[in-house]
Amino acid sequence: MHIIWTIVIGFIAGLIARAILPGNNSLGFILTVVLCIAGSLVATYAGQALGLYAAGGAAGFIASVIGAVVILGAWHLVSK
Repeated sequence: MHIIWTIVIGFIAGLIARAILPGNNSLGFILTVVLCIAGSLVATYAGQALGLYAAGGAAGFIASVIGAVVILGAWHLVSK
């Protein structure tokens, strides 16, 4: 159940990340969501593994948004 909850949080973080990144994005909705969920999962589990925050904390959501922004930004750099 924890992974499903993390995916839902990743979806919400992805929507926020999409709003943060400016410009004309040629990604479709599905690819954007998948990339943001991946960034959110990586940021969440990496932060917990490093001991930066505990599971379920507000810092995990912030890290999810940052992870989603980083993955979307990296995708835009690579795709150009």
